[in-house]
Amino acid sequence: MGAQASKQMERRKAIKAEKKTLAELNISCGDTFPGCDYHPPDRKNWMAGLGPEKVHINQIVWPGTHDSATDKIGIPFISRPFAQCQSLSIYKQLCLGTRVVDVRVQQDRLVCHGILTTYSVDVVLNDVKRFLSETQSEIIILEIRTEFGHEDPPEFDKYLEEQLGEYLIHQDDHVFGKKIIDLLPKRVICVWKPRKSPQPKAGSPLWSAGYLKDNWIDTDLPSTKFDSNVKFLSQQPPVSSRKYFYRVENTATPQADNPVLCVKPVTRRIRGYARLFITQCCSKGCADRLQIFSTDFIDEDFVDACVGFTYARVEGKA
Repeated sequence: MGAQASKQMERRKAIKAEKKTLAELNISCGDTFPGCDYHPPDRKNWMAGLGPEKVHINQIVWPGTHDSATDKIGIPFISRPFAQCQSLSIYKQLCLGTRVVDVRVQQDRLVCHGILTTYSVDVVLNDVKRFLSETQSEIIILEIRTEFGHEDPPEFDKYLEEQLGEYLIHQDDHVFGKKIIDLLPKRVICVWKPRKSPQPKAGSPLWSAGYLKDNWIDTDLPSTKFDSNVKFLSQQPPVSSRKYFYRVENTATPQADNPVLCVKPVTRRIRGYARLFITQCCSKGCADRLQIFSTDFIDEDFVDACVGFTYARVEGKA
């Protein structure tokens, strides 16, 4: 018992020290980067606002959400705080400016996070289609994967094609160099990541797992996660030469050996440093590698940071 208590005390000290490290870095370096003052007048249509005829796909810093469809997961006040990573529905996230959605499913097509489940994936797709019907030039990256420890939903690729067929941008390396206007009226890059079923092939309406990569650092230590994100991003090719999407997740994750297991207080340790991260990428020379930037509990400021840096790229200021 004493050893366990000692270990927890050391953990709390480490967390406190890392929170202080990020706070001091923010004070000493600031969070100013090209485009940081830009605020889209209409977040629901921010791509349209930047100009579909001007914006290349590989110029976009895509605001994304981590475990996107968890707003109603589990039982409120009982199991939900341990698995909820977003408080908004998919539709509301998209209207706020989110353009990358991360959805995990199990065999019966229910959305899940670990062992906890929520609504059917139909709810997600209906939200996506509603948003697409209300906008004209917004491109979405929809990642759907079979959650770890679960089986693939039967014939799920056919189901996705039936549901999104008219909107699907087919798997094609040339997409990265194109402008938004060149892809319209197609609007969805759907990355399907099954565990055992065959991967989508070249030319398919769906994109295979290799087109959306990341380096998931599973930690509740905020500075450790922040520094690892910078390190792994710096190892990627620039977006101008990359033929896949690379995601950085501005998240901290509850750990089983720590008393704080609820997502919100843990991820709050890093969540407010999105602008600092972009600033650090600029100062360390890897800003030309930043592409998908995701967070828990997305808000307007996170969207504005991503859109602002996109604006700077499009205008040749970054």
